[in-house]
Amino acid sequence: MLLETLGTARDLGRAQEIAAVLVRHGFGDIVRRMGLADALGKAGHVLHLDHAAELARIEPPAQVRRALEELGPTFVKLGQILAGRGDLLGPEWIAELAKLHSRVPAVPLEALRPQLREDLGGEPEDVFARFDAAPLAAASIAQVHRAQLKDGTEVVVKIRRPAIVDVIEADLRLLERVAAGVEQDWPALKPYRPRQLLREFAKSLRRELNLAAECRHAERIATNLAPLGDVVIPRVHWAWTHERVNVQDFIDGVPGEDLERIVREGLDPKLLARRGARAVLKMIVEDGFFHADPHPGNVFYLPGNRLAFIDFGMVGQLSKRRRDELLTLLLGLVERRPQAVADVLIDWSGNHHGADLSQLEDDIEAFVQQYHGTPLAQLSLGQMLADVTAVLREHKLALPGDLALLIKAFISLESMGRGLDPGFHMATEAQPLLRATLRARYRPQALAQRGWEALRDTAGTLARLPQDLSTLLRRARHGKVQVGVEITDLRRTGNQIDRAASRLALALVIAALIIGSSIVMTVEGGPTLLGLPAFGLLGFIGAVVGGLMLVRSVWKGRRPPEDQE
Repeated sequence: MLLETLGTARDLGRAQEIAAVLVRHGFGDIVRRMGLADALGKAGHVLHLDHAAELARIEPPAQVRRALEELGPTFVKLGQILAGRGDLLGPEWIAELAKLHSRVPAVPLEALRPQLREDLGGEPEDVFARFDAAPLAAASIAQVHRAQLKDGTEVVVKIRRPAIVDVIEADLRLLERVAAGVEQDWPALKPYRPRQLLREFAKSLRRELNLAAECRHAERIATNLAPLGDVVIPRVHWAWTHERVNVQDFIDGVPGEDLERIVREGLDPKLLARRGARAVLKMIVEDGFFHADPHPGNVFYLPGNRLAFIDFGMVGQLSKRRRDELLTLLLGLVERRPQAVADVLIDWSGNHHGADLSQLEDDIEAFVQQYHGTPLAQLSLGQMLADVTAVLREHKLALPGDLALLIKAFISLESMGRGLDPGFHMATEAQPLLRATLRARYRPQALAQRGWEALRDTAGTLARLPQDLSTLLRRARHGKVQVGVEITDLRRTGNQIDRAASRLALALVIAALIIGSSIVMTVEGGPTLLGLPAFGLLGFIGAVVGGLMLVRSVWKGRRPPEDQE
């Protein structure tokens, strides 16, 4: 309890800022239900809501997007992650959150100098042959400056914003308390596992803060894609790369958004689309380690119809088992086998409490069957994945975070391919690779390897079985075997009884203060205050304060009927 109180005090300033922004954007009720109303009151903010009429005309998704942008990098990143969660949010929310950007005013170079001197070992103008003071780009976490090494190599220097870690950590602590409150007070949202979602988001965001980790991701993907020969990953210069700064080769190519320039420079858009699809599919299906945000801003096109990927802060990773399941799912969609799709999705969603699995299977089968007879070239694999996650959302089932990133990458890739070539079809590009990978999984050597691994694991389990049974029996003899049964409604009832008992105890104390103070008032002599017996007056004041606390407790405990379900 003490640690929580200290944490709240430490983050009070940030809590006040968040509460003020939410109220300013018309989310006062959410502020109250998140428990931030007190923080806003302590701040003493005077909120000028001259734009209230404008807010009333804006749809809720747009209001949320504006609020997230104003709240800063943590909330912008959270919104960008949610933009890929079709299993959690409807299409109108996805479309609006997809507009989120993290472009912010750049930090002046002079403000970055102390940090740069420490990380680079000297002034940037001394370390590099040339260092441009004006940044190429500035985002919420870092900004990029162009420079030249002493040997003439053109590079970019990515610099993390000073003090950004403290702000993000404070936001994550506040969001953790909010997520815990959501699971407790809003049972309807519990199937979406908000605390688990937040833990996955926090892990991803902390990884993105480490600019050296981003470079390790880049080198791993460069090694995996080297056999393709037509994909470029910027080279890392480790001599000047640390947690707060990294230095990579400058990519001089056509930005992915500039489609007209692609044609002007004689590049082949159709070939680029196919090569991009092949690279991302290899990362996902074969390697299990992929660029999780392959949008046009992170892609450049180079002479010879080559591609370059940049910005590996957000990556996804899939285990072998996940990749096998993914193969089954994608082939089930491409070849219109609904039962295979349903089996994988039910396994992925994990938490089935309250879900009608029979109805879910029927809905997925009806969804897949609607594509029966449709030529492969007319299938939109990204749209099919988005529609499947919408089916899960209707049944209040959520995907694990790694799979949500995967689906987002597929949708982004198909959109980028269609931008290059309107005739691009992800399903057509994916099917040969999926089948080849699946065949490789069932070659005799692969089957023998998996069989040997399973046999080895089984042997290890059997070898440990006597020791595990002995440990279990020993704990049972000492009464240390515990069986946990979680009954949410019973716990809620216990909490209500506990609050009622606390109020009753407070009421008894107030009554005792009133009676005792009345008796003291009748006794002559002793110290006085304002002409009245001091102890009696203090007792009455204590009774008034206790009464106000009791009224406030009862008032805060009142909830609308729908919140008590």
